Amino acid sequence: MSVLEFKNVSKSFGKGTDATNVLKDISLKLEEGEFLVLLGFSGTGKTTLINLMAGLEQPSKGEVTFKGAPITGPGPERGVIFQSYSLMPWLTVNGNVGLAVDTMFPKMPKAERTEKVAHYVDMVGLSHATMRRPAELSGGMRQRVNVARALAMDPEVLLLDEPLSALDALTRANLADEIEHIWEADKKTCVLITNDVDEAIILADRIIALNPDGTLGEEFKVTIPRPRDRMDMNHNDEFKRLRADVTKYLMDVGIEAKVEGSRILPDVTPIHSVPAAVAKAQEGMIENRFLDFSQLDKVYPTPKGPLTVVENFDLKINKGEFISLIGHSGCGKSTVLTMAAGLNEISGGAIKLDGRHVEGADPERAVVFQSPNLFPWLTAKENVAIGVDKVYPKASRAERQDVVEYYLERVGLADAMDKGAVDLSNGMKQRVGIARAFALSPKLLLLDEPFGMLDSLTRWELQEVLMEVWSRTKVTAICVTHDVDEAILLADRVVMMTNGPRATIGKIVDVDLSRPRSRKALLEHPDYYNYRQDVLDFLEEYEHGNTSKKAAPKAAAIAAE
Repeated sequence: MSVLEFKNVSKSFGKGTDATNVLKDISLKLEEGEFLVLLGFSGTGKTTLINLMAGLEQPSKGEVTFKGAPITGPGPERGVIFQSYSLMPWLTVNGNVGLAVDTMFPKMPKAERTEKVAHYVDMVGLSHATMRRPAELSGGMRQRVNVARALAMDPEVLLLDEPLSALDALTRANLADEIEHIWEADKKTCVLITNDVDEAIILADRIIALNPDGTLGEEFKVTIPRPRDRMDMNHNDEFKRLRADVTKYLMDVGIEAKVEGSRILPDVTPIHSVPAAVAKAQEGMIENRFLDFSQLDKVYPTPKGPLTVVENFDLKINKGEFISLIGHSGCGKSTVLTMAAGLNEISGGAIKLDGRHVEGADPERAVVFQSPNLFPWLTAKENVAIGVDKVYPKASRAERQDVVEYYLERVGLADAMDKGAVDLSNGMKQRVGIARAFALSPKLLLLDEPFGMLDSLTRWELQEVLMEVWSRTKVTAICVTHDVDEAILLADRVVMMTNGPRATIGKIVDVDLSRPRSRKALLEHPDYYNYRQDVLDFLEEYEHGNTSKKAAPKAAAIAAE
């Protein structure tokens, strides 16, 4: 029997000519005990779909039913876990879960209610934190409380609206595994909204893609036996096939060629802080060791004494090379990057770029941060122009304008150049940040988790944009990331850092894949999953705080070659 059913459902917001159609002609049946995953880009109506299931929205056309009866509002048989935690800040873990139990089961004896709270708090691994308040919990722990609270209400259907998207990669993976274990134990009917393909395959019985026009897309059955271990999946042929099929479908319907190459980059020379005589003497000379990290250390003073965050980071990068820097949160990746940018003082060792010591910030080292930090009162074009005007002082106004417009066009903003930054989506803002960095014509491009605030599918799109623009400039680049696929997709070499404190290079993988690259082609390459396994093995070794440096001496020798 179908638990939830959509019968030709459409949903729009607004009236008349101002109406926005979000969902169109949705027909869908959810079977009892099924784990269904809805997958799609931002703006495809995923949250609206789950709000209709929860009874938080009503359809504009058609009908949504629960066990044959129309859904007219929220009900205890449908528990919802949202992306935000919505916990009562003055209550403890037990208090927050107990509030839900008391509301749902007011006539249950107090001892049974206490036992029920303890059961679900234990189920999400928070027995050690029962008396902590939300302010004392990490983001992952707060979301665990949210899960426990929803489960304690004993719903027949569990609706999960991107519950893991605000978490770091490791916490996200661990909590996804816990959700699967809970589902296995209770066999509740589950619907999960996500934008993460791996997460969808790990959890789902069935994956349905949502198209950008608000219609249901292709359906993918997941027949991989449970439990599905993440590391084992890297060797599973069915996982690889499904991953490639889902990725290809989403990219085909969601990422289209949006760039038209109508503008030509003018032949103008940037002027950085390098004295003219030095620049002329260096012309054509430095190709190898263009960027040289030599026994780099970073030490911060603390009340308990000096804390060494990065130690003996030694890496030689050739001109035009693209390096991915990866490791667990807190391993010092961003610290290395900000020292290279001249934004963070070096405690020991040295960094040389093009034969000169890095001292202070300079446009020759362009940085793209996780948040692009645009001036909200300026347009996209004006935000990019600020740096261009300083770097090309001898160019004419028209030439500088051409530089700005060329790079904004390359990142797909040809039609949004004159939009104010405040009116741009997060993805569009990051496009402006990328355009601004390339427009400086830097010697070194530094990217610090540039897509970390974006959903997975928007990340894919901007990775394609980044690779396309980089292929035209071949600027030496370092990208800090925690995403294994992103690291391999972008890099000539993946440099892995051990956990801090005293973080250093633990392993280096040479990525011998031809360019230009695309995500679809990469997933079908016979060597791709071998590279992926190398990185995953390293990250697993350090996943639980291991600070062993058994790989460091070999890596240091490779880095110095």
